[in-house]
Amino acid sequence: MELKSHFTFSKQQRSGILLLLLLIITLLCVYWFVDFSEEDTLDVTSAEIVSLQQELDSLRLVEIEDKKPKIYPFNPNYITDFKSYTLGMTNEEIDKLHQFRNEGKWINSTADFKAVTGVSDSLLNELSPLFKFPEWITNPKPKTDFKNYKSETGFSEKSFAQKIDLNKATEEQLRQVSGIGATLSKRIIKYREKLGGFSSDIQLNNVYGLEPAVVHRTLNLFTVKTPKNIEKINVNTASASDISTIPGVSFKMAKNIWEYRRLREKISSIQELEKIEGMTQRKLQLIQLYLSVE
Repeated sequence: MELKSHFTFSKQQRSGILLLLLLIITLLCVYWFVDFSEEDTLDVTSAEIVSLQQELDSLRLVEIEDKKPKIYPFNPNYITDFKSYTLGMTNEEIDKLHQFRNEGKWINSTADFKAVTGVSDSLLNELSPLFKFPEWITNPKPKTDFKNYKSETGFSEKSFAQKIDLNKATEEQLRQVSGIGATLSKRIIKYREKLGGFSSDIQLNNVYGLEPAVVHRTLNLFTVKTPKNIEKINVNTASASDISTIPGVSFKMAKNIWEYRRLREKISSIQELEKIEGMTQRKLQLIQLYLSVE
């Protein structure tokens, strides 16, 4: 049987092959020489687009700031190793700070912090706005000249024997004091009953509504002659809840006292507590009635 060659085509087949080649060549020319790219119709330089982009950028910055850990104001005397490190201090600077504090010394200003740690000015500028020192450091109150104050009040100080026992005073007797009316006299008696009797004149300052000048005038006529005995709490073993039972001491202050003692493991003197934020001399005198150091 005679086999046909694969390369033998009829006239119709040759015409089809030629047409296919022409079509391929045409498509290749179109692909190489015709630009099919579309013109960008969005004008990214328009005021609306620029404004929208700025708003998106600001939202991204806000989101980044929100994700950063919050740093609240703090007393540099109680800064921890971890916090010091996260704020950018070196190990050497941290060690200098702890050594200074271990010597029983206190940092009371930004200049003190700089002198003790030796941090750079750039880091100090970042940290100093976060420093929070006790009120008695930032806003020290001028000491009252008792002699001048006494002369301004217009009375001379009575002797102990001349004064009435504050634990036995009646409402009528208390109303003899200028500034004490029916309400305050009842309030003093009620507070005295709550305590089971005053232990010290200083406790009169805890009576709500009594101004310091009125307290001073009251103590010119009255004093505690039969003090109530107080069973003191050992500050080195007391919990925050124990300390908060002291009249006039909030739980926040009690917690600050407890944390202060825990950080130092032991307190040697009640006077050390004057370094605690929010502690006043009057409050310290009150606390001394209830706390002991053992």
